[in-house]
Amino acid sequence: MCVGYLVRPLTAIIGPVSGIVNGDYMTLDDKWFTEICDGCGTAFSLKIKRKLHEEKTPYQTIAIYETEKFGNLMAIDGCTMVSTRDNFLYHEMMSHPVLFTHPAPKNVVIIGGGDCGTLREVLKHPGVKKAWQIEIDQRVTELSLQYFPELCESNDDPRAELLFIDGIKWMADAAPGSIDIIIIDSTDPVGPAEGLFTEAFYRDCIKALTRDGILIQQSESPLVHQKILQAMYNDMRTAGFNNLATLNFPQCIYPSGWWSATMASVSKPLRDFRQKDAKNKMFATTYYNAEIHQGALAAPEFFKNIAR
Repeated sequence: MCVGYLVRPLTAIIGPVSGIVNGDYMTLDDKWFTEICDGCGTAFSLKIKRKLHEEKTPYQTIAIYETEKFGNLMAIDGCTMVSTRDNFLYHEMMSHPVLFTHPAPKNVVIIGGGDCGTLREVLKHPGVKKAWQIEIDQRVTELSLQYFPELCESNDDPRAELLFIDGIKWMADAAPGSIDIIIIDSTDPVGPAEGLFTEAFYRDCIKALTRDGILIQQSESPLVHQKILQAMYNDMRTAGFNNLATLNFPQCIYPSGWWSATMASVSKPLRDFRQKDAKNKMFATTYYNAEIHQGALAAPEFFKNIAR
């Protein structure tokens, strides 16, 4: 779930091509949603049919669009968050690799993830006994139920508990050694999500994790957000995570089209996973399989220097 980035504008730009908006930047025309990533030197556009909904919550501005080719699109504070067409890439890679890396995950916490797509994927694993989803903005989930109902198919699963509270405080108060997997399905490190990318938060996560426990966090684009990734690696290591591994995967609607998720553990090796279980999984996926899992762990040369 990618929403804002420190150097991106906090409002989407939709307007006529002759209009000059946000300095020298212009949109294509009024049929396009455009998100400019100023710090990346890029802009991404989706052709839209119409705006379905917009509202300002106590936390952010949420807008829903019907697009020409990508189904529905949710934007928060003007930045792309989830689309009908390509959300499976993100949700599957935020859930299945870490669940198949843990030897027997039973208790899973998702911080963020208000569109409920990651929760749906987590609950495909029959061994999971309890999954808490902790989203600060209830309206994200309510609008997802309306405009992305397929992502919310598991919301009524008896193993699921949806909490609309501060995930940072919940993690600080969690019982020691009580959680097998922590999934940080957050927005970018700005605003309400900034505290999820800190050494103090990672220490609270380590306290809450079991001996073989693993954290996974969305970790931006390895190509254009290298400073964020480097800072994340440093804070995770300083907090006490000894093993780190970043998964690479495509993501069409986010800056550069290349995204990542980083796993962290104190003692559990992260490059070994239950390959036989992954190959013989009893549920359907669209992107994830054992071969994708293995390949996603490969790192390009430039990234090896960042991850040292």
